[in-house]
Amino acid sequence: MSTGNTNSGTKIIIAGGGTGGHIFPAIAIANALKKADPGIEILFIGAKGKMEMEKVPQAGYKIEGIDIAGFNRSSLLKNIGLPFKLIRSFFQVRRIVKAFAPSAVVGVGGYSTFPVLKLAQAKGIPTFIHESNSFAGKSNMMLGKNATKIFVASDGMEKFFPAAKLQITGNPVREAIVQMHTDRHTASMSFGLDPAKQTVLVTGGSLGAKGINEAIDVELDAFAQNNVQLIWQTGKPYAAKAAARVKGQSNVWTDAFITKMENAYAAADIVISRAGAMAIAELCVVKKPVIFVPFPFAAEDHQTVNALHLVEKHAGIMIKDSEAKEKLVPAVIALSKNEEQQRELQQNIGKLAVTDADTQIASAILKAIK
Repeated sequence: MSTGNTNSGTKIIIAGGGTGGHIFPAIAIANALKKADPGIEILFIGAKGKMEMEKVPQAGYKIEGIDIAGFNRSSLLKNIGLPFKLIRSFFQVRRIVKAFAPSAVVGVGGYSTFPVLKLAQAKGIPTFIHESNSFAGKSNMMLGKNATKIFVASDGMEKFFPAAKLQITGNPVREAIVQMHTDRHTASMSFGLDPAKQTVLVTGGSLGAKGINEAIDVELDAFAQNNVQLIWQTGKPYAAKAAARVKGQSNVWTDAFITKMENAYAAADIVISRAGAMAIAELCVVKKPVIFVPFPFAAEDHQTVNALHLVEKHAGIMIKDSEAKEKLVPAVIALSKNEEQQRELQQNIGKLAVTDADTQIASAILKAIK
């Protein structure tokens, strides 16, 4: 994806990251920009030590890291160096922006978005924001006042942003998932599982989910007893514990991270997931019956808001994180035995799918700056 000599003169910085929920849509937008204008030059800016520093180069794009961190709510002592990091990050951003001279800057959320877009706005460079959640993040709200355009996933976002700048596009989904060429049989075999058995995919997002992992761990044997298989993506913190727990169980595949998520979706009959906006966007596209366990500490509890949108449309089931240990596995086993309910959830979640958000965003950016 690196730029050749066919340079169109358009240069775009994409800032943000921290989790797959910010990184994968950012890469989808970059790919769509490249498709619309093959001569475009794209540079990512991310936070040093975060996931984007690995995932963006894997996707074929250049990334510059800056020293930035968020406010640590659990340990106030860890925030002592924060003002210095923030000041240093502004100097780093100024150097990167001066050297690259972008035509526009796109922010997708995450620590690095704020200093990059703030500087771009101060310099009069057009800025674009993608807000994936139904509850806008604070830094995006602050940046929205001076943004050129704000792309959102759902209606009702006027309470966070200037109405005239809003464009409802939905959330960009990775191309591999939109295209999904793998059939269920092949996908099941790639995880060493039996295509004839019901399969549940457990995913807590790119960094894992403690509440979900513990609930699965406690009731793991119930899956084999009910002839159900498990694809269990744990995130790094729980990976070793899960690997030890599943030893000798042929009905479970587990790992910290799934590189080819499209295969996991293709193999799954039912999905257990957090309710981040990007996870929901993907699940709508792949049309799977889902049990959502919203992350309870998300800002303004936006994951519960996200999940309830679907529950109201009979497009998902929701279980609170605090009740997951008692209720999650019994609910999954019950759903695995109720094909009619699976079909209803599948049809209703499929109606909410958006498959061209990345193209809509890319063409709106290029139209605004050319």
